[in-house]
Amino acid sequence: MEKAEVIPEVVLSSGHRMPLIGIGTACSPIPPNLTSTIVNAIELGYRHIDTAALYGTEKFVGEAVAQALEQGLIKSRSDVFVTSKLWCEDADPDLVLPALKKTLQTLKLDYVDLYLVHWPVRVKEGSGPNFTKDDILPFDIKGTWASMEECCRLGLAKSIGVSNFSSKKLSQLLTHATIPPAVNQVELNAPWQQKKLRDFCNEKGIHVSAWSPLGANGAPWGSTMVMESPILKDIAMAKGKSIAQISLRWIYEQGVSPIVKSFNKERMKENLQILDWELTQEELDKISQIPQKKGLTAEMYISPNGPYKSLEELWDDVVV
Repeated sequence: MEKAEVIPEVVLSSGHRMPLIGIGTACSPIPPNLTSTIVNAIELGYRHIDTAALYGTEKFVGEAVAQALEQGLIKSRSDVFVTSKLWCEDADPDLVLPALKKTLQTLKLDYVDLYLVHWPVRVKEGSGPNFTKDDILPFDIKGTWASMEECCRLGLAKSIGVSNFSSKKLSQLLTHATIPPAVNQVELNAPWQQKKLRDFCNEKGIHVSAWSPLGANGAPWGSTMVMESPILKDIAMAKGKSIAQISLRWIYEQGVSPIVKSFNKERMKENLQILDWELTQEELDKISQIPQKKGLTAEMYISPNGPYKSLEELWDDVVV
C-alpha cells in the first residue's frame, strides 16, 4: 500500500476540523466504479469527500466510507470529513430536516460533518434538476437557516454553511444567525479569484472552500481558462510542476480549501502533491494579473417570479 499524504486541517468557527483538500463527486454520468474510486482517494490520503443530494452520489460516498473502514484505511468514521448539500427543492424551513435525514439514510451515516445550503434559491418540490423559471419560488433565508441550525443542534450536521452566497447574502444571513455559517463553498480559481468575497469571509470567520478549482473543463459550463492560462503554464514549466498543481497550490496559499474532482488515480495523487513547496512572491504577483471571468453565471435562477430578476440581483456586487 502506498504511503498516504497527510493533509493539513483548518479549524472551522464551529470548532470542528476540516481537511484543506477535498475530493468532489459531482459527475454526469456517474461512473459504475465510483465507490472504488472514492476508496482509492481515501487510500491516497483524501479525508474530505464532497457530495450533494443533487449529484446522486451520496450512496457511493457512504459505500466508500464503509469499505475504507472494513479495509482498515481509516480507523473510525471520524477519520473522514463528509460534506453534503441541501438542494433547492428542500430550501424551505419545513423541508430542511427531512432532507438531511434522507441524505443520512442514503449515506448510511449518523451525521454529516458539514451540511451546506446549495444555492440561495428555492424551487418547487418535484421539479427536479431540470426545473424551469416557473418553478422558482421566493426563498426564506431566515427560516431556512433556522432549520439548518436545528440540524446542527440535533447533532445530524457537525457544522453548517452555505454555497454560492455573495457577501451581501452572507450579511443578511449573519443578521439573524445564532450559529454563523462555518463555510461558504464558491466557484474560485486563478481566473476567478473572488478577492472581495474572500476578504469579507475572512473578516467574518467564514472559511472559503473552492469548487471548480481547475475550471471544470469538460462540464457543460466549464472552461479551459485555468488549464490553458499562459501565466500558469509558464510558472508550471519553470517549477517543474503541472498546471493543476500550480492552480491548487495558489488556492491553498490563499487559505482556501479546494474541492478537486478527478477520478484518475495518478491525477488524484498529483493533486495532493502541493504541500511541500511554495509559490514565490513574483509568481503570486503574476497570478494576480490573470484576467478575471466567472465560469458559471447561473442564469437558470433568474426569473420574473423569483427573488432574482437579474444576474446583478443573484450575485450582488460581483461583475459577471
